[in-house]
Amino acid sequence: MFIDKDSIIINNISMGQYLTQADFQYPKTWSSDTGRNSISGKFTGTLVGIFPKLVLYFRKLKPDEVHTLAPIFDSDVQTVKYYDDNAGAMKTISTYSGDWSISSKNKNYGESFNISFIARERRT
Repeated sequence: MFIDKDSIIINNISMGQYLTQADFQYPKTWSSDTGRNSISGKFTGTLVGIFPKLVLYFRKLKPDEVHTLAPIFDSDVQTVKYYDDNAGAMKTISTYSGDWSISSKNKNYGESFNISFIARERRT
């Protein structure tokens, strides 16, 4: 997976210009009937689904760039468009985001940081 100016779009804002790295994760969520049999050691369970997670790493941002992006990070829901290798095409998902923080060592830039965007529904 390679990121370019249009490969990750959140709330209609292209993230490529701000990113240094993007991790595409596909964590599985299992139901409560999941576990290992204590005698045979066999794993059994029901897969609820795969919930894509994008961890985005932002470069040092100028104050006006933080001002543009902060409302996205702070909102309870985001619309994320990204290239999904499983589908072989761009997909649009509804996400929630993890916590974020930015360190400021001078008035011109905030330090690099990362934030996760996690799908609200399983991948179809």
